[in-house]
Amino acid sequence: MKTTKYVSPRLTALALGLTTGVMALSLAVLPASQTQAAPGNPANPAATAGVQTSPAAVSTTLSEAEIAGLVYMREEEKLAGDVYLALYAEWGLPIFQNIANSEQTHTDAVKTLLDRYGVEDPAAGAAAGEFVNADLQALYEQLTALGEQSLGDALKVGATIEDLDISDLQKNLAEVENASIRRVYENLMKGSRNHLRSFVSTLSRQTGETYQSQYLSEDEFQSIVDGARETGRAGRNGSRNRP
Repeated sequence: MKTTKYVSPRLTALALGLTTGVMALSLAVLPASQTQAAPGNPANPAATAGVQTSPAAVSTTLSEAEIAGLVYMREEEKLAGDVYLALYAEWGLPIFQNIANSEQTHTDAVKTLLDRYGVEDPAAGAAAGEFVNADLQALYEQLTALGEQSLGDALKVGATIEDLDISDLQKNLAEVENASIRRVYENLMKGSRNHLRSFVSTLSRQTGETYQSQYLSEDEFQSIVDGARETGRAGRNGSRNRP
């Protein structure tokens, strides 16, 4: 498998410890300081991805980190849905289609924020499996290829995406002051925690295998997996839906 990961805070190399012994996936990641936006950082994804913003709508409202986080999360949530649809086509397991539908709501919620603050949508017109961010493009290809190896690998890919998504949202929240963005990110995390629980439990039932956390601490991961299903995620228009 190739490598990539989030362009947000911290991030080093990762191995997707496949207990099936079929293969290991290494995801090399750049530190957020080199890839995720911070004021004055020329490697800001909003700039390197060619995403333009409306100064009048954005500069007085959002920080550079908030803008970059929205741009990245828009495509990361799209990646999750695109991978799950590809795995549903491969394995026909309903969990992939069901969670892909939820991920569409996630990415739509981020798009609503992009539209509200005048930030150009990096996913506009993009087909399934197409991304402006080169890291996410490579990650999509890696994870879909890995998920084709076995059903166990496919379910571990799902768990890995949610593991990563929760971690990335946490890092973004550390840089967000805007109340609307914080509310959306916090609600997206509820959905991602539910998805992680679903993938981990389905993996155990279907294959008897276990998933080892790649991004969250072992304690936090276990706390999520052992926790009850959460409700109350906001949809794209602020309505309350089940994650």
